[in-house]
Formats: sequence, C-alpha cells, structure tokens
Amino acid sequence: MVTSSVDSAVGTLYSEHVNPQWVRLLDLLEMNVRYERCLGSELFTADGRRILDFLSGYCVHNVGHNHPAVIAAVREELESCGPAMIQTHVAERAGELGEKLCRRAGGRLTKAFFASSGSEGIEAAIKLARAHTKRAGLLYAKGAFHGLTCGALSLMGDAFWREGFGPLLPETEAIPFDDVEALETKLRTKKFAAFIVEPIQSEAGIRLPHGEYFRAVQALCRRYGTLLVFDEVQTGMYRTGPFLAAEHFGVDPDMVVLAKALSGGLIPVSAVLMTESIYDSVYGSLRRAIIHTSTFSENSLAMRAGLATLAVLESENLGRRARESGTRLRRRLSEALQGYEMVKEVRGEGLLLGIEFTAPRSLRLRAPFETFLRIHPALFGQILVMRLFRDHGILTQICGNNFLVLKAAPPLVVTGDQIEEFVAAVADVVEMAHTSGAFWSEALGLARRAII
Repeated sequence: MVTSSVDSAVGTLYSEHVNPQWVRLLDLLEMNVRYERCLGSELFTADGRRILDFLSGYCVHNVGHNHPAVIAAVREELESCGPAMIQTHVAERAGELGEKLCRRAGGRLTKAFFASSGSEGIEAAIKLARAHTKRAGLLYAKGAFHGLTCGALSLMGDAFWREGFGPLLPETEAIPFDDVEALETKLRTKKFAAFIVEPIQSEAGIRLPHGEYFRAVQALCRRYGTLLVFDEVQTGMYRTGPFLAAEHFGVDPDMVVLAKALSGGLIPVSAVLMTESIYDSVYGSLRRAIIHTSTFSENSLAMRAGLATLAVLESENLGRRARESGTRLRRRLSEALQGYEMVKEVRGEGLLLGIEFTAPRSLRLRAPFETFLRIHPALFGQILVMRLFRDHGILTQICGNNFLVLKAAPPLVVTGDQIEEFVAAVADVVEMAHTSGAFWSEALGLARRAII
C-alpha cells in the first residue's frame, strides 16, 4: 500500500487551500506519494520507493529531471544579480534564445515571442493570426488539446473541458484530423485566419496523420490565405527525434508554439516562432512595439534555462537517442503485447508513444470491460495506471481525450534497462487484465470508492 501524504501538514494545507479534489483523486488511485528527489528518469519518495517516470510531466522533462547543467545555469543567473525583469531594457538572452530556436526550426521562422506557458503561446498565436490575416475564423482538429485558457479552450471540442465555462471565442470550428477534403471545404470560404493543429495529436491518443496529409494541408492553407500554426508544445524539443515533429512531414508552418520542455522543467516558459511577415503585420511600427507582451516574457531565468536546455539536448544527442530509444521501445512493446486481444496497437514517433486498448472479443472479458466503460470511460485505463504505479513503480497516464490509450513518454535520457523494466511491467499488468479476476474486482472497488 502506498503511503499517503495527505495527513502531513503540507498535504493538509494543500487540501484546505488549493485543490482538495486533486488530493482525493490521487488518494483514490493510490498515487499520492511525497517525492523528495528527482533525477533523470527516476523519482524517489519519502517512504523509500523509487519510481520510474514514463510520463515526463506530459513531455516537460526531455532532458530528465533536474539536469545539473540546467540547474547550474539557473544558479549562475540568480547569483549574478543581473536584470531579471526590468521590463524597459533589451533582454539580451532573449535574443540569443530566439536566434537559436529560429535557426533550429529552419524555414521561414525568424522571429520569436516568449511567454510563460503553452496555453499563453496559443493565445498569442490566435491574436497574431487574426492581426496578420484580418480574418476572425479559427480552425482546429477534433480531439485536439491546446490548453485551458479561454482562447485555447475555444480550439478544443471535448465537452468535458468546456462544460460550465460559458461562451468561448466565436467563429472557431472543428474539422476531422487527417481529412484533407474537410479542410478544403472550410478554407474555401476564406474566412479563417489560421488552422491550429498538433502535428501528432497527443491527448487524442498519439494520433499520426497519413504521410502526405500535412503537405496537402500546407498547400491548401497557402492557396486560401490561412496561416498554418503547429502546436509543438508536446512534440517539439526533440521529443519525436528531430527538433520539431514538423520535420517528419516535410512542412514549413507559418507559426510554431513551443513550451513544456523548453526550460528543462525548471522555469515556466513558452515561445511562438513566426515568419517575418507575421511579425511585421503585428509589431511593424514604433507605436505597436509592445502591442502584445506578457509580464514574465523574456525574463532572464527562463531565457538562461532555455539556452542551457538546448545545449544539453544537443551535446547529449538526445534527438538521436529519442529516435533510437523510441524504435526500441515500440518494437519491444509490440513484441511483449502481441496476441493479447485487448491490445490494439502500439504507435507513435520517437519517445512519444501510445498503447491503444480495445474491447475484447471473448465474452468472458467483454462483459466486465464494457461494464467499466459504462461506469466511467476512464476506469479501465486508470486501473492500468494505478497498478503500474503501485505494483511496479512506474509513473504514466492515459491520454486526456482518449482514455483507451496509455502513454509511454519517458525523458529522452531513458536507458535501455529502464525501457526493459517498463516493458516487463506493462506486460505483467496486461497479462493480469486478461487472466485474473482480481484486476476487474479492483476496478469495481475503485468505482465504488469514487462514487462515495
């Protein structure tokens, strides 16, 4: 049994003053532990457990937890007592980081805007696209996850995320992912400023388009004057192998949004990379020099952390390691899970992989499986997550918009032995789901506790 931290003074204060339902959920899943030290791909708890991280804070920790080079850079910046946030000066490190990001992104992206989160980056992209095109309409793909601020949420169709928050941005429309015909039907109206899309849909279940989809998307966007904006918050920073996942598809987007892994998981930061023409249409005169900005944009700690993170990613060849480790992980998972009727597919790119489960064919398994889907569509996946964590010391999670896909997204520094440990743990839990009544009885017990 996992030791809960809720009874501690810190846990009690969190429950009383921040989010008691989050504490309750972690308790329910037996995942409420107190982490004392986090290094690389490993997390160490107060009660002496070692947890292997195969979630990376939803693709935040590409260089691993608390990389010493990033910590050293942040410490040096703090101790320099330099201009952290004067606001009325030229932030030199922002120029350095902007140049490096644009150069690595390649193509026509020559300008960078910095903010504090992926959601804030999406908000900026919305404003910039509307200002540049003089159009109001925004297109997004069904199943997308772009963030939970009002503008970003307007680009997500899932009722769970939207319910209760009132009217969101008008003139936003969803189209199916990987459907060229649906896109052209909308673009032909010439009322859309941007098509904002993830090159690989992460929370939708690690969904990849067919090979020529984005080439066709880019051609259509250019034909009808709509900007192509790639949300690379989870896929960027070498997560899938190349610097941007856009490189897999041979496209050159008009804007790219980066965040999460950009500062090594230590300082909130995001970046919107854009073309010169987009920049000029928004900031192109003296009076508009600060027409869109953010309080913590370009702060020296975030910029220094970003520079150090880029240096680590490249000096340790983590893009190459993501490709090689991802190939190994996908192959080993496919081998270990072959023949299990509830396993549909292992897919993804680099170290952004998903294991998709499906309804079993046999009546013996189909009855409990469908029962738990009716109780809650996430119940089956959360039992997998809970057993991996409690029984095997593996941290991962199901996708936010597709509860039948289990994520496998470790830090890019993951080792071969850690990959084998993860594969063995997943195979053990999947075997139990196919052969043991205890798996299903525990799921029922979890559902009952959730209702109480």
